[in-house]
Amino acid sequence: MDRRALEALLKKVATGKTSPSAALEQLEGFPYAELEDLGVTLDTHRALRTGYPEVVYGEGKSDAQLMAIVGKLLEKETRVLVTRLDEARGQALVERFGGTFHALARCYEREAGAKLRPKGKTVTVVSAGASDAPVAAEAILSARVHGARTEQITDVGVAGIHRLTRHKRGLMEAGVLVVVAGMEGALASVVAGLTGRPVIAVPTSVGYGAAFEGMAALLGMLNSCAPGVSVVNIDNGFGAGRLAAQLARELK
Repeated sequence: MDRRALEALLKKVATGKTSPSAALEQLEGFPYAELEDLGVTLDTHRALRTGYPEVVYGEGKSDAQLMAIVGKLLEKETRVLVTRLDEARGQALVERFGGTFHALARCYEREAGAKLRPKGKTVTVVSAGASDAPVAAEAILSARVHGARTEQITDVGVAGIHRLTRHKRGLMEAGVLVVVAGMEGALASVVAGLTGRPVIAVPTSVGYGAAFEGMAALLGMLNSCAPGVSVVNIDNGFGAGRLAAQLARELK
């Protein structure tokens, strides 16, 4: 339940359209909901505290847990996002609850209420190569679900720097930049050196043996000589998109 839904409920109680006991039934389990038989406790208070509902990390959860979690969230939230799903489990959620499975982003999305209108500046997601596309897609979806306008620039890695410089206007017009790169992770430093926009760097687990499944990119981004670069965890497109949306919302 978000702030608007709670305010609407309280107004109905105040005007007599809803009885206190009926309102209490709707608030039962607030601020959490337990699915004791599945070992799950959902944070139904998060949207009221932060403006964003709980997002479900799908990997490692059983099919029964996923179905129960999404069903319970849809009782209380207008939108649900589940990350890190394979196609079979994503499509199973679509068949059960409707919504959309985004195959490249590996995410399930269901919007049950009014469409969220974008607020704030644009979040532009920049990715180094086609191998980084799944993480970039997750970042874009995450930013959009959390209320940001999004743009995308793809396949502009430092091995062909001329591919990036032709997008300089797009980089400068963005409010927040999310830069997704594997290998040595140099793209984040280059982008931060070209613009004055905040850069959220996402290292990916793309690269040969010495890339150490993203550690080389992570350390390269953390050691960036360009100011204005923050770094999220390896392959964490969701976290980068969420943070970018929060920052973009505050920019004038």
